[in-house]
Amino acid sequence: MNGNELKPSRDLYIRIRSAFVAQDTTLGAWCRKNGIRPQNAAPCIMGVWNGPKGQKLRAQIIAAATTARLSVLRIPWERRRVG
Repeated sequence: MNGNELKPSRDLYIRIRSAFVAQDTTLGAWCRKNGIRPQNAAPCIMGVWNGPKGQKLRAQIIAAATTARLSVLRIPWERRRVG
């Protein structure tokens, strides 16, 4: 799976965060470990930064969030209505 197979969106951001939590870590921790400012990850994943560098970073984050047992594509996400 590469970063171009998944559309940048808030849903993708939530799935990626969930995948890191499932690995007993966080997106922020991964960013700090890899020299990336955590506040830059969200706009990249959501497509606000969608140039070549943003696409490359998004692909790296997706690859890190994906393991042999866990795929960002397989994490269930259900939108819930409040009220």
